[in-house]
Amino acid sequence: MHTFHIRRALQSLGLSTCFALAALLLAIPAATSTASAQVVLSVTVAPPALPVYTQPVCPGDGYIWTPGYWSYSDDGGYFWVPGTWVEAPQVGFLWTPGYWGWSNGAYLWNAGYWGPEVGFYGGINYGFGYVGTGYFGGRWTDGHFFYNTRVNNVNVNVIHNTYARTVVVHDSHVSYNGGHGGVSARPTAAQERFAHENHTPPTEAQERHVTEARSDRSQFASANHGRPACGNSEARRIQRCRRSTDQSVLIRSHRRCTDGNQIRSQTSQRNSCAYRNEAGNNARAQNRNQTSYRTENGSNATH
Repeated sequence: MHTFHIRRALQSLGLSTCFALAALLLAIPAATSTASAQVVLSVTVAPPALPVYTQPVCPGDGYIWTPGYWSYSDDGGYFWVPGTWVEAPQVGFLWTPGYWGWSNGAYLWNAGYWGPEVGFYGGINYGFGYVGTGYFGGRWTDGHFFYNTRVNNVNVNVIHNTYARTVVVHDSHVSYNGGHGGVSARPTAAQERFAHENHTPPTEAQERHVTEARSDRSQFASANHGRPACGNSEARRIQRCRRSTDQSVLIRSHRRCTDGNQIRSQTSQRNSCAYRNEAGNNARAQNRNQTSYRTENGSNATH
């Protein structure tokens, strides 16, 4: 483990340099005894329970669900990072969620990572296929990701590489491993070996997602009392335009109207924009407002 990587990861979570050094001293000895690619954070108070939330619809093929979790900032405490769909950085890669684990009198954050298999994530039931061990939300086959519709919110009219497999889930919302009241799961020998292999860190989109969550004070447990608004801000903000033979073009919700895709309605406000639906045949914008003209004799003629 390199000091630079730990410091960079700590700063991305919003930690001060002083706190980062303290966490580093606690993290280094713990890293040799826990199955994780990287221990980057130490807190003396346990994180809140995992909230129950609804998964947003998968935006397109190749996206993998990364579950929500409690992160920590030294200027506000625990804050909720909503789950989000993320494009895998490489075909065949899966996401191993991070987790909090009790060690040496503190709760240590073990960072998540990408790799060809799912490693140990503390036995935490993050839901949506992450039941505490492994991942049952989907699998890679012949270069394509297939989604288990029993645990994922997938529009089968848009994404056809799906299957249905029942997943047994234990109803637990505990968000940390070990310590008082924590999950007692331990890594297998295979998970220990995989934890010490090279892994791919979170993508830039994931890091940006954390930054956005930290900037929203309503996501902090001190404000929401452990019941955050779990909506996926990234999914609401960006709906990627992806063409399919049987789907409409999904529209980036906050993009600007451009000459190529806007249709000005004659009776709407001057700055309003409408987008063409490209599902095979373009739907022509229709003017729903009928204009009434007054005839010379005082009667109304409607067009």
